[in-house]
Amino acid sequence: MQEPPLSSAGSWLLNRRDFLRYGGTGLGAVALTSLLAEQQLLAASKSPIRPEWSAEHPHAARLPHFKPRAKNILVIFCSGACAHLETWDYKPELFKRDGQPMPGADKLITFQGENGNLAKPHWPFRPRGQTGKMISDMLPQLAELADDFCFIHSMTAKSNTHGPAENQMSTGFILDGFPSMGAWVSYALGTENQNLPAFVAIPDPRGVPQVGPNHWNSAFLPAVFQGVAFNAERPIPNLETPTEIRPSAELKTRDFLRFLNDRHLAAHPGDSDLSARIASYELAAKMQLSAAEVSDLSRESRATFELYGANDPNKLKAGFAKNCLLARRLIERGVRFVQLFNGAYAMGEGVGNWDGHKTLKSQYDIHRLILDQPCAALIKDLKARGLLDETLVAWVTEFGRMPTFQKGASGRDHNPHGFTVWLTGAGIRRGFSYGATDEFGYKAVEDVCTIYDLHATMLHLLGLDHERLSFYHNGVERRLTDVHGEVIPIIA
Repeated sequence: MQEPPLSSAGSWLLNRRDFLRYGGTGLGAVALTSLLAEQQLLAASKSPIRPEWSAEHPHAARLPHFKPRAKNILVIFCSGACAHLETWDYKPELFKRDGQPMPGADKLITFQGENGNLAKPHWPFRPRGQTGKMISDMLPQLAELADDFCFIHSMTAKSNTHGPAENQMSTGFILDGFPSMGAWVSYALGTENQNLPAFVAIPDPRGVPQVGPNHWNSAFLPAVFQGVAFNAERPIPNLETPTEIRPSAELKTRDFLRFLNDRHLAAHPGDSDLSARIASYELAAKMQLSAAEVSDLSRESRATFELYGANDPNKLKAGFAKNCLLARRLIERGVRFVQLFNGAYAMGEGVGNWDGHKTLKSQYDIHRLILDQPCAALIKDLKARGLLDETLVAWVTEFGRMPTFQKGASGRDHNPHGFTVWLTGAGIRRGFSYGATDEFGYKAVEDVCTIYDLHATMLHLLGLDHERLSFYHNGVERRLTDVHGEVIPIIA
C-alpha cells in the first residue's frame, strides 16, 4: 500500500528553518495569551485570585473582586438536621395520605433502616404575612417573619450521615481537612474591626456539633484565618491580667518584647511565621479590652433581654438567647463572619439537637422553644438597627428528613435528597420561594440546588467570585466550591 503524501504543512516541518519559523509564531501566541490572562485582559478570564495579605497584618481589610451587596455574614446552623416538613416546606399530600405507603418506595431503606408509612407534620401550617407563605406553627415567631425570608426548598446534600454532611455545609467537602467558609471569607476580605477576630463561632450552650471545630477550622489556609470559638456563657479565657502583675510591669514587658521582635524581624525579613505569631499576640492584647466589652451583655437594656428571652426561666433558652444577643453585638462591631449554632451532639441522638428519629414530637417541643423567640428576635433586632441592610443571614441545617416515619417509630430518618434553607438581609430577594421538592417533600425536583450553589451565592453577595477565589495547596488550586457551584438567582 502506497504511503499518503505529506501535506504542505508537513513538508515545511521537514525543513529546519521553516520548522523554527512557523513553530515560533505559535509560541508567540501562547506567550501573548499567558500575558493577557495574568493581567486579566481576556474577555472571560477565570484565572485564580489569591488575596494579597501580610503576615504582619493578616486581618487588614481587603478589597472584594467586585462591588458587594453584603459586608458581613451570619450563619445560624441547626445541628442534627431540622425537619423541613415540620417547618417550612408545606406538602398537602402528607395530610391527605397520612398513614399510607409512599408510592414507589416499597421497602425503602434509609440511614437507620426500613421506613414506614407517610406521616403528616405534627404542627398545622398557616398562611403568613402578605405573601401568604404556608409555614407551620412549630416556630410561630420565625413564621411571622416570612415576608423577610427567601426560602430555598430544593437544597440537596452529598451525604446522609451527620458528620460528613456537617462538613459539607460548613466547608464544602464531606471529608475532613478542608477550610470552613468563615475561614475562606476572612482569608479573602479580612475585617474592618482590628480589635476583634474576623471570624467567630458561637457554640450552643449545650455543646458543639458532631464535627466540632471542623466548622471553624482553617485546614490548609494559614492558621490565622481560623475562627475563634466562644459564647455568652464561656467567653474567651485568659484575657485578664493576673492580679499579682502590676500594670506598669506589664507595659514595660510588652515594650521589651516588641523591641526584641523588631530586631529579629529586621535580621530575618522573610520570617512570616514570626510575623504571624506577633500579629496573633497583638490581636490577643487588643481583645483583652474589646472581647471583654463585646461579651458584656449587662450593657443591654431590660427590653432587649425580654425581646430575646434572655431572662427566660428555661436556662437552655436563656443561654441560646444570650448567644443570639452576642451574635448581634459582634455583627454590630464589624466582625466579618459569625456562625451561631443551635443544638449539640454530645448529649445523644435527638436529646440536645434536631436528630428526631424515634420520638420527634416530644424532642422538637423542647428544641423549638429554645430556637424560636431568640432567633426571631435576632432578625428583628438586626433589622431595627439597620444592620440587616449590610448583613446576609443564612439559616441552614445539614440535610432534611423523610416524609415517612421510621418503621416502628414516630420520628423521621435522614434525607439528603431535598430540604430547605432560608436567607435574608443584604442583597436577598425577600418574601420569595425558590425551587421545590416533590409532592411528598422527599426529593428536590424543581431548580435543584447544591451546597456548592449556596456557598457560591454567599461569596457572590460579599463581592467574591467563587470560581476565582483560591489557595494553592499540594499542587491544586483549591476553592470553597471545589469545581462546582452556580449563583442561585435569588438576588434582589
